[in-house]
Amino acid sequence: MNTPPLVVAITGATAGVGRATARAFARRGAHIGLLARGADRLDATAREVEALGGRAVIVSGDVANPDDLERLAAETESAFGPLDVWVNNAMATIYGEVHEVEPDEFKRATEVTYLGQVYGAQAALRRMRPRDAGTIVFVGSSLAHRGIPLQSAYCGAKHAVQGFFESLRSELIHQESAVTVTMVQLPALNTPQFGWARTKRARTPRPAGTVYAPEVAADAIVFAATDGRGRREIWVGASPVQAILA
Repeated sequence: MNTPPLVVAITGATAGVGRATARAFARRGAHIGLLARGADRLDATAREVEALGGRAVIVSGDVANPDDLERLAAETESAFGPLDVWVNNAMATIYGEVHEVEPDEFKRATEVTYLGQVYGAQAALRRMRPRDAGTIVFVGSSLAHRGIPLQSAYCGAKHAVQGFFESLRSELIHQESAVTVTMVQLPALNTPQFGWARTKRARTPRPAGTVYAPEVAADAIVFAATDGRGRREIWVGASPVQAILA
């Protein structure tokens, strides 16, 4: 019997971890809804997905807007059928000391990095809970467990994601729901975020220690949605282990 293709929605899908994750699912023949703000990169990512054996539908939107995430869920299901997997990936950050960061900059980092995952989970749950099936993958960070200088906005938002994830997971267990949620804790990665993020520094900050390719993160996310489904957390690389256990 042929296994039907996974139906997947990915936020922040056109660069770094999101784009690598789209490619990784495409190699499995998945049907994927892609959400990001840049139309050109959405088109390019969709072409990559289809060249690798998957199918794609694109949605231009902002995870800080819950209506855009609802649209991603609706258009993905309209094109491909019921959602199997939702990947909360999009993030935003700003590099600067606390006294340098403006209120609107803290707000933007929080809306994208934290509330984007909240709104995404809600859009997925509206469809998965009635069917009692599906998996939501949260993309976390070692910085959800250990704050560092110049990253207060991002660290604060990732700490919030961790708390939200723990609450949602406990609710689903209490409800005896078959919907599962897994957190993938990532290390430093070689992605465009360092060039795109706002900074108060004269030079663009770079990560310290071991830096991994985004494909390493993508493989962990696919594992979380498939063979690792139902695990509470998956740690990628040494830095999450050190941050969580130290």
